[in-house]
Amino acid sequence: MTTPSSSLVQDNPSKHRFEFASQGERAVAIYSLADGVITFVHTLVPEALQGQGVARQLVLAGLASARERGLRVIPQCPVFAAYMRSHPETHDLLAEEGRTLLGL
Repeated sequence: MTTPSSSLVQDNPSKHRFEFASQGERAVAIYSLADGVITFVHTLVPEALQGQGVARQLVLAGLASARERGLRVIPQCPVFAAYMRSHPETHDLLAEEGRTLLGL
């Protein structure tokens, strides 16, 4: 089994989501933007794409985009929250509300 590359994840700003398409399916990480903050709201991975590291690639792409754009992050989505909680190197991206959500 190969892990999908984050280069296969595309930002779709008009739909406020990062997308990964494969096997006729589309996984998404939905976000909202306001005042220099990106809030990751929900991640959906179709059953056909589960177990392939797709959610992780959506998280990595979303956080890389936030870093490149100088945005603070609020991980309301449990997938983003779990990843950020266990990866201290991402904590510098957290908005104050994000730090509170993660108990930091």
